[in-house]
Amino acid sequence: MSSLLVKNAHLIVMDDRNTEFSDGGLFIENGFISQVGATRDLPSTADEVLNLKGRVVLPGLVNTHHHFYQTLTRAVPAAQDANLFNWLTTLYPIWAKIQPDDIFTSTQTALAELALSGCTAAADHLYLYPNGSKLDDEIAAAAEIGLRLHASRGSMSLGEADGGLPPDSVVDDEESILKDSQRLIQKYHDAKPGSMVQIVLAPCSPFSVTSDLMKQSAKLAREYGVHLHTHLAETEDEEQFCLEKFGHRPVEYMQEVDWVGDDVWFAHAVWVNDEEIKIFAQHNCGVAHCPSSNMRLASGIAPIKKYRRAGVNVGLGVDGSASNDGSHLLAEARNAMLLARVQEGITGFSLSDDPNRKLMTARETLWMGTRGGAAILGREDIGSLEAGKCADFFAVDLNKLGFAGMHDPVAAIVFGQPVNVEYTVVGGKFVVKEGRLATVDERKLIERHNSAAKRLLTN
Repeated sequence: MSSLLVKNAHLIVMDDRNTEFSDGGLFIENGFISQVGATRDLPSTADEVLNLKGRVVLPGLVNTHHHFYQTLTRAVPAAQDANLFNWLTTLYPIWAKIQPDDIFTSTQTALAELALSGCTAAADHLYLYPNGSKLDDEIAAAAEIGLRLHASRGSMSLGEADGGLPPDSVVDDEESILKDSQRLIQKYHDAKPGSMVQIVLAPCSPFSVTSDLMKQSAKLAREYGVHLHTHLAETEDEEQFCLEKFGHRPVEYMQEVDWVGDDVWFAHAVWVNDEEIKIFAQHNCGVAHCPSSNMRLASGIAPIKKYRRAGVNVGLGVDGSASNDGSHLLAEARNAMLLARVQEGITGFSLSDDPNRKLMTARETLWMGTRGGAAILGREDIGSLEAGKCADFFAVDLNKLGFAGMHDPVAAIVFGQPVNVEYTVVGGKFVVKEGRLATVDERKLIERHNSAAKRLLTN
């Protein structure tokens, strides 16, 4: 059994009761937290000791929606100023050229970025598999980085010829999709506390898969006890598509195909009404909030305050790096807080009208990025710093120019300009150490990634 003592942190923040320990620390054994509290109350020795004087330590952030492969197509000129549907139709032909090695490289690039922003667990949605690519390529790449992975076996089966949005060249037949989904669950899914890989079934969206695949995926997922994920209600275009194709608004369509329950979470969920929010709350569906992508594609503002008031679990997601152009989860937390405040302003924020109405706070946003995300993924072993939970955390050095004059260090991490973290630890193992990646060579990764990205746009 190995042990790690973290001591002398300026603050240790966020258990389930939002406790904050000054001059705090963690005692970690075999990848799990044994004790958390004031440094003076912890053991004085361990196999490794990490002195975090002048640092704030928080639970590892949980990324609930991403498309790792899209790091290969950031800021593509033809897609820079498009809305969702036009953005997709521009990029689908490029993505059709992706090779298995590209999946591996882009996964490592995205996870490395996430780790440098304090992320310790990430859900990725891989929904196209050109040229022999497999979800296995992503899982192998993630194992080298060292972050926890919820690998979504995405799929597209409704091509242009059948009334869908994606070109027929990037869709698959449904029998092979379901067969591969079962194979992946049986080979990789680990539901035990501390697991590094879990499989999710994730047909891409209402405009790229059939109703039958949605139903069959839900049935298969529940046979094996794995979670379900899809894009939903991201744009007004999708709402119109669902009404014309299925005769239902997106949320009602999800009910029709058995996609409601505490094993389901939706990406975006921007265009919903109050009754649909009640449906999410009633069935314990989760929402992955992706504010940067929603702004980038002019998709709208998700009603996050309404979701939280209704009791809907909300987590944060960076979304794909072709609609965000980065994978920085602390930046996403900042944008989530600020965009929620913009929305309050649009609707007319006034304490005189409702004294219980409040702006979204920095700590509320961090809770979404940690406990909220863990709840969506069905994880009780991550998301907070408590005895018995996974030793997943990150540390931020307050001795930086951007923190000068900040009077609340925890809030400063969200209010201030996003920074790269000094340490990211997953299961007691360093993924980022002293501000640098500890598990891969960053320079070589950048070279491989740039070469792959250039080939996709020049071939």
